Amino acid sequence: MEILLIIIIGLLHAGGLYMLLRRSMFKMIIGLILLGNGANLLIFLMGRLVKGHPPVIEDGLKVFTEIYADPLPQALVLTAIVIGFGLQSFAIILIKRVYKVLETDDLDELNSTDEDI
Repeated sequence: MEILLIIIIGLLHAGGLYMLLRRSMFKMIIGLILLGNGANLLIFLMGRLVKGHPPVIEDGLKVFTEIYADPLPQALVLTAIVIGFGLQSFAIILIKRVYKVLETDDLDELNSTDEDI
């Protein structure tokens, strides 16, 4: 199971980097989304996959006696998802506004300073 997740993480990072190198701003946002999801999966995988075991100590025990789920990576991933969603929403609205004003999302055309806005 972990090998499959490692392959998926590699594919998400590769796809994200490929999309970041495209000329379209919309494809750049898709690349950021893929990279963010790959990073979230990587953080989640670092906490080890434990199926069916809670991240809390049962009543009457002072220490864990069995393998347990680490709650820190889960909390970090949840926070990263919320922050990533806010960033993606802002970027999409910004790109929509740029496209409405300039009628292009090509980064090479946006870099040219020949036209006045």
